[in-house]
Amino acid sequence: MQTSRTAARRTRIVVDLNRCQAYAQCVFLAPRVFELHGEEALRYDPSVPDDQLERVRQAAAACPVQAILVGEEPGAGIP
Repeated sequence: MQTSRTAARRTRIVVDLNRCQAYAQCVFLAPRVFELHGEEALRYDPSVPDDQLERVRQAAAACPVQAILVGEEPGAGIP
């Protein structure tokens, strides 16, 4: 069992759906986290699995309108 503070941290994402223009770059880069339903409805899981973290960071960087925010869950890592 890991007890370090970094081991307990969870990465979360927030998508500003007012900014999102459904270019779907995130869907191509991280399809296990982002899904496009219809032509403009984006669905996503705010809790990022560890094995998807790099893909999500790439998706956030590739977003043409910078609608994806990546950060740690508030209070994460506090025992």
